Amino acid sequence: MTQPSPSSGPDKPQSGQQSGGKPLAGARVLVTRSPERSAALVDALERAGATTVLLPLIDFERAPDQHALDVACDALAAGAFDWLVVSSATTVHVLLEKAAERGLGLDRLIPAGTGIAAIGPATRRLLESRGLTVALAPDGEQSAAGLLDAWPGGGRILLPQADIAAANLAEGLRASGGEVTTVTAYRTVDYPAAAERRLAVQAEDGDAGPQPPSYSLLTPEAAAEDIFAGRIAAVIAASPSAVRRISDLGPLAGCRLVAIGRSTADQARALGLDVAAVAEEPTPSGLVAAVAKALNPP
Repeated sequence: MTQPSPSSGPDKPQSGQQSGGKPLAGARVLVTRSPERSAALVDALERAGATTVLLPLIDFERAPDQHALDVACDALAAGAFDWLVVSSATTVHVLLEKAAERGLGLDRLIPAGTGIAAIGPATRRLLESRGLTVALAPDGEQSAAGLLDAWPGGGRILLPQADIAAANLAEGLRASGGEVTTVTAYRTVDYPAAAERRLAVQAEDGDAGPQPPSYSLLTPEAAAEDIFAGRIAAVIAASPSAVRRISDLGPLAGCRLVAIGRSTADQARALGLDVAAVAEEPTPSGLVAAVAKALNPP
């Protein structure tokens, strides 16, 4: 991408400046999630004093092979699995769609005798909000490695995942003695997904829904220009997929990259990007703390 000439307008962020106990006062922060996934994070950032702008980079489509997914869901409902491993909140939305197609609630698609393992607090909250009990979740790092550290071993396991999911979770479950059935639950695509294939995703992390009028949405070209001109203090990468697309914007210059977790940070470093901070928890408060650490290093 051809880089614009830098500008020196009065709207440059004053990163690191604090006012009234707000650690992000004066900082303009770029959030790379879609609007319906951003409300809780934007609210937390703005309560910390930041000005936020959105650049949706990834979206989700229904899996092309719906037959394979339907077969897996029918087997799940019939009690064919000892464990259902849910590695993302998006997978919960897929399962909700599949349950609705069958005229079921999610608590009937997943039998009581099937243990549920979940990665990430948003994933766990979505499952529990539907009356389900999460039997296993990582104690510390919310990742495939964290779940594998806690895994008891063995069992018949259903693992619905994104089309681009890394193989390490399935491989680790098999290495522990599990009989693993993997199925593609959804595709990760550039934002926006085709309307006829777009996966309906409800608000997460306590989000209130689609963006209010105060949200400022940028195009990739506008975001690249603002980064190059020094008008964005930090950019938040909420997934490895997002960080791959952030790298396409061009040099981040003085803009600090904040990663939601270790896998996202690892992807950024593999692409040659400097990671200023990694969230200790993949939550709005965890990300705010990571942005504050990136902009106000000790």
